[in-house]
Amino acid sequence: MTDRGTDGATAITVSPAGGGARTARPAGAPPHGLGDSLSPAEAEAKARGTFPYTADLWAEGLLWAAVLRSPHPHAAIKRIDTTDAAAMPGVRAVVTHEDVGGEAGLGRLVTDRPPFASEVVRYHGEPVAAVAADHPETARLAAAAIVVEYEEREPVTDPEKSFEAPALHPDGNVIRHIPLRHGDPAATGEVVVEGLYRIGRQDPAPIGVESGLAVPRPDGGVEIYTGTTDPHTDRDRIAASLGLTTEQVKIYVTGVPGSLGDREDLGFQLPLALLAIRTGSPVKLSATREESFLGHAHRHPTLLRYWHHADRTGKIVKVEAQLLMDAGAYADDSAEALAAAVSFAAGPYVVPNAVIDGWAVRTNNPPAGYVRGEGAMQVCAAYEGQMDRLAAQLGIDPAELRARNVLGTGDALPTGQTVTCPAPVAELLAAVREAPLPALPKDGPVEDWLLPGGPEGAGEPGAVRRGVGYALGMVHMLGAEGADEVSTATVKVEGTVATVLCAAVETGQGFATLARQIVQDVLGIEEVHVAPVDTDQPPAGPGGRGRHTWVSGGAVERAAKMVRTQLLQPLAANFGMSAELLSIADGKITSYDGVLSTTVAEALEGKELWATAQCRPHPTEPLNEAGQGDAFVGLAFAALRAVVDVDAELGSVRVVEVSVAQDVGRVLNPRQLRTRIEAGVLQGVGAALTEHLRVVRGEVRRPDLSGYPLPTALDAPDVRIVRLIEERDVVAPFGAKAVSAVPVVVAPAAVAAAVRAATGRPVNRLPIRPQSAVVGP
Repeated sequence: MTDRGTDGATAITVSPAGGGARTARPAGAPPHGLGDSLSPAEAEAKARGTFPYTADLWAEGLLWAAVLRSPHPHAAIKRIDTTDAAAMPGVRAVVTHEDVGGEAGLGRLVTDRPPFASEVVRYHGEPVAAVAADHPETARLAAAAIVVEYEEREPVTDPEKSFEAPALHPDGNVIRHIPLRHGDPAATGEVVVEGLYRIGRQDPAPIGVESGLAVPRPDGGVEIYTGTTDPHTDRDRIAASLGLTTEQVKIYVTGVPGSLGDREDLGFQLPLALLAIRTGSPVKLSATREESFLGHAHRHPTLLRYWHHADRTGKIVKVEAQLLMDAGAYADDSAEALAAAVSFAAGPYVVPNAVIDGWAVRTNNPPAGYVRGEGAMQVCAAYEGQMDRLAAQLGIDPAELRARNVLGTGDALPTGQTVTCPAPVAELLAAVREAPLPALPKDGPVEDWLLPGGPEGAGEPGAVRRGVGYALGMVHMLGAEGADEVSTATVKVEGTVATVLCAAVETGQGFATLARQIVQDVLGIEEVHVAPVDTDQPPAGPGGRGRHTWVSGGAVERAAKMVRTQLLQPLAANFGMSAELLSIADGKITSYDGVLSTTVAEALEGKELWATAQCRPHPTEPLNEAGQGDAFVGLAFAALRAVVDVDAELGSVRVVEVSVAQDVGRVLNPRQLRTRIEAGVLQGVGAALTEHLRVVRGEVRRPDLSGYPLPTALDAPDVRIVRLIEERDVVAPFGAKAVSAVPVVVAPAAVAAAVRAATGRPVNRLPIRPQSAVVGP
C-alpha cells in the first residue's frame, strides 16, 4: 500500500493494482512532475487577494452596462419604449432584440435561446434590453426607465403538465424522450419495491458572480474579457448573433472566480459585445448576486418514479423507471443531461432487464443546464433510495444488498455498452464498509456545536439519533453520444523555460498545474509557464467531466514528447544510438549504458524548440431508438458512507463524517486530488440538506445567499478518504479519471441513506426538509 497523505492530513491509501510508484525524490526537493503535490502557480496571489479577476479589470473611457430582465415568468411583449432611458444624461446606448442580427446560438448548446426576448418572455429574469452609461448607477436607473408593456400569460411550471400545455417554444415542449429497453421487458421479480423521488433545483452559486469587459475593434468587431469556460463557443455564438465573422470577435479568458458548471450565458456576454460596438467605447458589466441567480442555468429539478424487481436473495431482476427533467424555458444541454440520467438510472449494479423512460420538457421555470454531475446525481439519489427500500423489504443489510449486485469490468450497462474500463465497485464498497466509524458524541465532551442545528441549535442531546448510510455512484467522462472531443496544445522551450499554450480554461480544477507537471515530467524542465487563454488558440472545449485532464492534458503530453524527441535526437545521433535509449529524470539526460550524461539545461543551451499536438479520444455513438449504444468514452465510480446525527424532534441534520473510496485511475497530484474530493463532498452535502432555489409559479424567490443557504465550515463534515484505487484506464492519457463529479453525485444519496437509517423515514426528496426527518411519537 502506498501512503499518499501529505501535510499532516488524513492519509490517502492507494491500491497497488496498476498504480505504480514514483521514484522517491531527495529529501527537501520541491514537488516536481506527475504524482507530486505541486502547488498552483496562482495560489499565493489568490490567498493575498491580488489575483486579477474579471471584476477587477478597467479600461480608459469605460462605460457601465445594466440589463433589464423580465419580472414575469410568461408574458407577451406588446411594446418596448426606450425613449426615456435613452434621453437620460450619461446614457450612451440602449439595445433590444431589434439590434441583434444573424442566427443566435451556434456551438455546443441547442439553438433555441434568443439573446433578448422579442415577442414573448419565457422565464423570470429573461433579458429584454440593455443599457450603457457613464456610471453604473446611471445604467441601472436607465434600465429601470425602459417601458415594457407586458400581457401576462399563465405560466406552465409543472413539468407533468407540459405535455398537454400549449407550445411554449416554436420547437415544442418536449425536448427529448429516451425509451430505454434492455433484456426482457416482461421479466418480474419475487419482490417489487416502488418509490417516488423529487430532486430540487440546485444552483452553482459560484464564489464570484459573472463579470465581463468588452472593447470595440477598429474592424467593427469586439474583444471580450470574461471568465468563461468555453471561449470558442461563446465567440461563435456572439459572432453569429451580431452578424460578424469569427475573426472579428476575440475572447480573452480572465480569472474565473469558481465554476461548478458552465459560465456561458449569452444573455450576459452578448449585451456587452453589442453595447461596445454601438458606443465605440469599452463597456463593463458586473452582475449582482440576484442577476447571477436569475441569469445562469441551474441543476434540473427531476421527478423520478421507480420499481425495482428482485429475487428473495436480493439479486436485481429488473429496474423500471420514469424520469421527468424540468429543463425550464430553453433546451440548452438538457438532451445530454437526460441521456446521462437514463443511461445511469440503474446505477453501478448488474441489471439484466430494464424499462426506463426519460423526458426533458420545457416549462416557464428558470433554465436548467450543466451543473457538476448533471443527470447522474438525480438518478443516484433515487436508485440508492430504492436499494434501501429493497433491503428493508428483504431484511438484508443495505451494504450487503449492494455488494450482491455491484457492477464490474466486463458487465453491461442497461444501454448495452460493455464496461471495458476498470470498475472496482466491489472493492470501493468493501473499503467504506471496513473503515472505522467515528466515536459517538457520548464518548466525548458534549458541546452545542456537535448538535444538529449548529452552535445556536435548540436541540437536546437526548433527542439525537445517529444513522449510517451507504451509496454507490458513477459518472461518465468527456462528452457523450458522438460528441467530438478534441484539444490542441503547443509546448515551446526557450533556454530552460517552457511555455504551454492550450485553450483549456483553468477554473480551479487544476489544469494549469497539471500542464506544468506534465512538461516537468516529460522534459525535466523546472520552470514551466501556462499562457493565458484566448480564441486565437485552437479550441479545447469547455471544462467539466474530466475533459481537460484527459483531452487537453493528453495534447500537452504529446506536444511535450515531440519536443523531447527534438531535444534528444541530436544527442543520440552523436553517440550512434536511438533517442529511445535516452532518459530524462530530475533535470538530467542519461543513456541506458551511462555513457551519455548531461543536464537538460546544457542540452537546451541556445536552442528554441516547439511542437503542437492534438488529442482526440475514441469515438462514441448516439443512443438508438431503444436507448442502446456505446455512448460513453469512460466511466468513474465511487462509494461513500455517511454518518449523520438527526434531532428526532426538530428534524435538523448534522453530517458527522463522510468516508470516501474512489476509482481515480491514477493520482496525478495528491493534494489537489484530495481537495477536489473534499469540495465535491461538500457540494453534495449542500444538495442534500440546504441548497434549493425556490421558484413559486415561475418566480424565483429570494435570489440571494440569504435565501439560498450554502453549507459553511460549520456544516462541513469530516471527509475521510479511505481508499483510492489506482487502476489505470488504458485508453486515457496517464490512466487518470475524473475526480470531482463523482462525490457530488454520490454524497446526497449517502446522506439521505444515513437519515433513513437514523429515523426510519423514507426520505425521498432532496434537499431533505426537517419534517422529513422528524420521528413521530
